[in-house]
Amino acid sequence: MIFLKKIIASFFGVLIGLINGTVGAGGGLVAVPLIKSFDTPLKQSHSTAVALLLPISAVSAFFYLRAGNVSFSDASPFIIPSVLGALLGTYLLHKIPTKALKKIFSFFMIYAGVRLFLK
Repeated sequence: MIFLKKIIASFFGVLIGLINGTVGAGGGLVAVPLIKSFDTPLKQSHSTAVALLLPISAVSAFFYLRAGNVSFSDASPFIIPSVLGALLGTYLLHKIPTKALKKIFSFFMIYAGVRLFLK
């Protein structure tokens, strides 16, 4: 059973990487529910998803920069504020009750879906 779970997790890992590489951080919206489906507590699922997305995003960024699809000057105004936001978010994750976190995450999933659908 553990072997099957690892095979399924590997498949989901490829799916998460594919989604993140093609549509950006949308991989996080997919990663959290998939990780949660392995009976991982919600806050640990969020933390694990972020840890997964770091190497995935680094690889994607490298190839996008190398291909000339993004310039560092375009990204630079967002880097420091994003890091500060990540620090704040990491702090807040442990302060937010799980029930509230579930609602907040659900809101962002619905918002993202509706926004994409309407564009």
